[in-house]
Amino acid sequence: MEKKKLIPLGLLFILLIILMVIFFRSGGKEKIKPLPVASSYELGPQAKESQEMKKIILFFLSEKDELLHPEEREIHAGTSIVLQARQAMMELMGGSQNGYISPFPLETKLRELFITGDGIAYVDFSKELHEGHPLGSSAEILTIFSIVDTLTYNFKAIKKVFILLDGRERETLGGHIDLSRPFLPQYDFIAKR
Repeated sequence: MEKKKLIPLGLLFILLIILMVIFFRSGGKEKIKPLPVASSYELGPQAKESQEMKKIILFFLSEKDELLHPEEREIHAGTSIVLQARQAMMELMGGSQNGYISPFPLETKLRELFITGDGIAYVDFSKELHEGHPLGSSAEILTIFSIVDTLTYNFKAIKKVFILLDGRERETLGGHIDLSRPFLPQYDFIAKR
């Protein structure tokens, strides 16, 4: 009777040894591929030394009204759409050349920008965008749509924009507009040229 109990235990022991040998012998051969850092939706050739430029329109605030005022700039066109969108945001953050008001507090930084395959741009700004933002619902609306309209107007692949602060979703930028969803463009805020 004890022999009958020892046979299954012996078989289990042998099976365990075989599995351990297979596990340890194959463990070193598996290669882990790093995840790509860039967006899943990069378009265009990656011409590093391209001198071709692309005209874009940035949208700034004004002291005169509650509208967004267009201002033309040039960015490098030979890069991916993600890099072009980052360039556009950096230009917008750099301020107006025509005396308009920047939608960003001075210390604000662009932390990250990526675009999904279905056309949603996720734009992550530093906490200074929230902490130094002027009070009022109008200022908040114009800041949000300065970002959204700049991206959607210049890059047809971008359909919506989701704004993040310091890597996270926030309820609002300044207490008025819900940031928990992506924004569609709102070209009604743009002043006529």
